[in-house]
Order: sequence, then structure tokens, then C-alpha cells
Amino acid sequence: MNKYIYFFFGILIFACTENKAVEKVILEKTQTTAPLKNTSLIILGTIQDAGSPQINCKKSCCKDLFKNPDASRMVISLGLLDSQNNKSYLFEATPDMGAQIEMLNSYQTNSDTPLVNGIFLSHAHIGHYTGLIFLGKEAMNAKNIPVYAMPKMKDFLSTNGPWDQLVANKNMQLNDLENEISVQLSESITVTPILVPHRDEYSETVGYRIKGPNKSALFIPDIDKWEKWDKDIIEEIKQVDYAFLDATFYSGTELGNRDMSTIPHPFIMESLEKFKMLPKEEKSKIIFIHFNHSNPVLNLNSKEHQFVIEQGFNIGKIETIFEL
Repeated sequence: MNKYIYFFFGILIFACTENKAVEKVILEKTQTTAPLKNTSLIILGTIQDAGSPQINCKKSCCKDLFKNPDASRMVISLGLLDSQNNKSYLFEATPDMGAQIEMLNSYQTNSDTPLVNGIFLSHAHIGHYTGLIFLGKEAMNAKNIPVYAMPKMKDFLSTNGPWDQLVANKNMQLNDLENEISVQLSESITVTPILVPHRDEYSETVGYRIKGPNKSALFIPDIDKWEKWDKDIIEEIKQVDYAFLDATFYSGTELGNRDMSTIPHPFIMESLEKFKMLPKEEKSKIIFIHFNHSNPVLNLNSKEHQFVIEQGFNIGKIETIFEL
């Protein structure tokens, strides 16, 4: 795994120097990772559930990646590092969870920190919870890892195999979440689940507000459309310092003839239109995440990637650090 140290320059991430609401992070490759001294969020993955390259993909966006995998293309996840208390938390349990926990804990002061101190789940789609299986006896045989889940999600895990075995064997301990009720992780850190509309076949879907000692973040990896939500996404953005938002598809045309109504997400082009009147400071809070393997913004040299940046927004990049 690549190791990095970071430097904060109080500007924007990946974009124009005139935007100042989000701090710029410069990643410099080195042999070791410097421990983080401040409570921080770390992007541990940016890709949609099925990964990149995606199974059975015959397109050019996958062909080379099957032969030469890109280690940065991990499935969507955030890490929360509570440096003051030497604790770490994971948002989403992805198929890449092992590497993501290793990455997160490489920023810890204490290198012997065991696994994580808690895992927050958003919903029961494959990229967001299936990593829990690695807590079981076939893998690390974890002991009572706290897993935070909404009522339907908790019921799903408790009553369906193989997840119920993780509960029975006390590999994980399921903790209740309630909509809009905050979980106090420390004196200065709270996590609040927020229901969002999505395809809820097995569980409800939530995003999270994450509040640290000095700053706060909104994390919405999956939502059907902004207009379907009973909240105003623009008002939600105004209340935080960082907004990690669903950007699965660029325009909806990259999947050819597939019926996009069966897999609704806010297209990046729709979000750009919705947010176009925001002031620069508000636009610079937005970090797009959860990219389908076909999304052209994954190509740093694409015109689509450059267009998003030119409009004052940010495209999530693995191991970028955001102080809370």
C-alpha cells in the first residue's frame, strides 16, 4: 500500500486556488505515513459497489485494468480518525475493507491499534456491507466489533446468513441507529444518520452528518435523486464544511441502452445544474464520490473531469485527508 504524508495549505482540493472553503491536501509519496495529529476524515475509496474494473465489462475502461489493476480504485468508504483518543471508525464495510482498514490505521499514532472501533453502515447494497464477512472465523475472527445499523439493516443482518453467524459468534456487536439521533463517539465527535430515498429492498438507506471538534461533513454515497429527498440538499451543504455526494454516473449515457430508471442516482450533470448558482465557497465544499466504473471523471485527463473541476467542484481521490 502506498504511504503518504500530507500538508495543508488552506486552499481548495484539486481545483482553483481562489476557492478557500475546503483545504487543499498535497499528497507526497514516501516510505512511511505520518500519524495524523488532528481528528480527520480520510477517503478510503471512491468507486461504486461493483468495483473498477467491473465483472464482465468488455469496455476499454475495464480492459486494461483487468491486466493492470489500479490500487486506488477501491469501493466507496470514509475513515474517521479520532487522534485525541487514538481511535478509528469506518463508514461502510466494502469488499475492500481489509486494505481500507490497513490504510486508515497507518495514520494512527499507535501502530498496534486493533482493527477499528466501529463501523457505520448506510444500507444493504453489496458495496456497503459485504465486507463484514471478513470479521468472521474464516478470516480474522474479530471480537465484538461495534457495527452501527438502522432498524431494518440490523434486522437483515440478524436474521439472514451468513451475517447472523457473525452476530451469534460475537464477531460483531450490532448497535442501534435512529434517524436524526446522534451517536456520541467522544466529547467532540458525533455521527448522525439521515434517511435518504434509495432502492430499499432489504434495508433503509442513510447518509451521515459527521461533526468533529472544529468542522463537519455530510456523507451521502447513495440517493435516488435530490428532488426525491424531503430535505433541501443546498441547505444541507450550507450547514457543513465538506459534502461527499453521490456521483455514480456522469450523464446516464455511459451504460448504453440500460434503463436508468431502475438504477436512479443524481447524474453529475444534474448536480452541476442544481448547484450552479451556489457561491464559490459553497461549491468548493462538494466532493463527488461513488463513481461507476464507466464514469468518465475517473479519467483525470478526460474533458468531463476537467469540466467538473473548472466549475469549482471537487472529485474525490483516495487517501485525501480532511481535518475535522
